[in-house]
Amino acid sequence: MAGLTREDVATSIEVWPQTERAFNLFRSLRTQWLVGMGGPVGLNFVVAYHRMDRMGLAAAEYDQLDQDLQIMEAAALQVIHEQIEERAQRSARE
Repeated sequence: MAGLTREDVATSIEVWPQTERAFNLFRSLRTQWLVGMGGPVGLNFVVAYHRMDRMGLAAAEYDQLDQDLQIMEAAALQVIHEQIEERAQRSARE
């Protein structure tokens, strides 16, 4: 993931059953980040929606999964950009 090193990422996490579908979709999109000059700007939702279309979801499930994915994207972007900023500050001090 752009902006993070292996050491920045937890080696073990617990995925709740109610979030497993969203987590698996998010994880499957790990190579689908759109990146600008300042780092990642968001997931490629064209790919996400294509994958969701193939899941055979009811409309309400599709909408919920879309919302869950956007929440995960926002949280990931916050962590990624915090890490980028911390590295930039460390480099400026060195």
